[in-house]
Amino acid sequence: MGTELTAELITDAATPAEPRISPDGREVAYLVGGELWLASTGSLGVRGTGLRWSPDSRWLYYVHAGELHRISPEGGEKLAGGVSDCLPLDDGRVVLVTEPPAHHRDPVVWTDPPAVNGLALLDNGEVRPLDVLPGRHVLELARRPGDDLLAVLTRATPDQDPVHPTTELHLVALETGHVEHLGETELLAHSPVWRRSGGEWRITYLANTQPIGGFAVFDADHRNLTAGQPRCPVELVPSPDGDPLVLFEEGLDTALYRLTGETFQKVLHHRGSLSALSVSSERIALLASTSYEPRNVHAGPPEGPLEQLSDTRPELRGIDWGTQERLSYQASDGLDLDGLLILPPGRTREDGPFPLITIPHGGPYGRYADELSLHWFPSAQWFAADGHAVFLPNPRGGRGHGHEFAASVAGAVGREEWTDVLTGIDLLIEQGVADPDRLGIGSWSHGGFFAAWAVGQTGRFKAALVGAGISDWGMLVATGEEGVLESGLGGGMYWTNRELPAELSPVTHAAKVTTPVLIVHGENDTNVPLSQAICYHRALRHHGVPHEFIVYPREGHRISERDHQLDLLRRMRDWFAVLRTP
Repeated sequence: MGTELTAELITDAATPAEPRISPDGREVAYLVGGELWLASTGSLGVRGTGLRWSPDSRWLYYVHAGELHRISPEGGEKLAGGVSDCLPLDDGRVVLVTEPPAHHRDPVVWTDPPAVNGLALLDNGEVRPLDVLPGRHVLELARRPGDDLLAVLTRATPDQDPVHPTTELHLVALETGHVEHLGETELLAHSPVWRRSGGEWRITYLANTQPIGGFAVFDADHRNLTAGQPRCPVELVPSPDGDPLVLFEEGLDTALYRLTGETFQKVLHHRGSLSALSVSSERIALLASTSYEPRNVHAGPPEGPLEQLSDTRPELRGIDWGTQERLSYQASDGLDLDGLLILPPGRTREDGPFPLITIPHGGPYGRYADELSLHWFPSAQWFAADGHAVFLPNPRGGRGHGHEFAASVAGAVGREEWTDVLTGIDLLIEQGVADPDRLGIGSWSHGGFFAAWAVGQTGRFKAALVGAGISDWGMLVATGEEGVLESGLGGGMYWTNRELPAELSPVTHAAKVTTPVLIVHGENDTNVPLSQAICYHRALRHHGVPHEFIVYPREGHRISERDHQLDLLRRMRDWFAVLRTP
């Protein structure tokens, strides 16, 4: 018998984050639970985020509680306050992204111009503000190799504007203060990098495609360099040789490409997930996970092999995991789809049919990679350990298969993506894996919407979980932090079009629900506000649908407090225990 998988093993996990390889490639820094670690020596005994190496690899800069610090083998020091990010320069100076002073306003006048981040220069211990982008909130910056010309992404407000979510790109010369405004970028631009092309340095960045359909790589002229590709870029990172590296999601796997000129060349394929890429002259560092291995820090040459540097969850080694199987099938219209099937530990398909829980991913621009599925939110191994088979589908609308695949749900959520999932469930029933009388569905965020939509379309499910899910698309546009961006999914805005958003909203179909529903939400969720759950709860009450409604105080879109995570994990298991009864 292996080690029992408990809720505590999930909530108390020490998970690595932010791997950052030094410019000389000799050291990798990363975070574990907010604490700084070095691959060579272990914990540094300090907490922070926003890790940045100095160009000479001597100092590691980090931010903690709004203060900029740096640390080296000789010791550490505080450098400045009121800082959210930094960019160390070759000559020892540091460009700072500064935060405005905290100011309590009562009442709050929403229409007043907000206080925004700015730029400053730290030089020999003195902070000099750079008044180069007044009224613009600095998001990210990148230095052109060889000089001090900065590419800076900004927007008008600290939080994303829910009505006009635009970003702008600027070039700032540190020495002269000269600013060149390059205008609006594509939607939700981020990760600006400099690349060599045609003998010149050019700006490249990641942004959302139009209509909304995942990320693409754009140049400063806003040309989509990844148009037509059957894969989705998710990270863009500069390289000292001027050829940026790009992580692409490819079906259930992840691949690393080099962007040379305007050509993408594949250099590494990984069976599973890769993320948080960091690049030096000859080596890279990142997080990697496979079917039965949690995310850990790895490093090596871009072409591989990659060596594992961290081991933050040794307590998981004794667990007998549910067998994870890749699925491929065709939608009703012939579209190729993929996903994952996880069976209870020690069981095979021949032991079926099993009770089946389907967990749609969030986003909808998420995707399931062939990695270990073990989280505080609905996750496959947690349910498999309780005797369930679990289906993780990748329907149209998600990442990993290119822009057209991802954009196909714009203004049509819950339609073809729903039939894609239903086709997969029916296939597993036909193959003898799933018991048609013991089906459950549940997930979080867009996956929560999906579960609410599903039980309004069919009575085949015996139990459902709606976690932080959307019940009314028009109301989400009006109250959620993504604002009008959600209208691209939900069919419009109530102040211009009420019919389609209402048709695509689960609350409209609440009268048809017969499946018992567990509704779970964070009290302070600004992404999908609590009003979405209250709306669905009241609709189910009105129609006499059996359900439970749980609100976690102080929580946002993610459930963060340990006791709440433990409660959610156990509550989810208990809710779906009904599936184990034939």
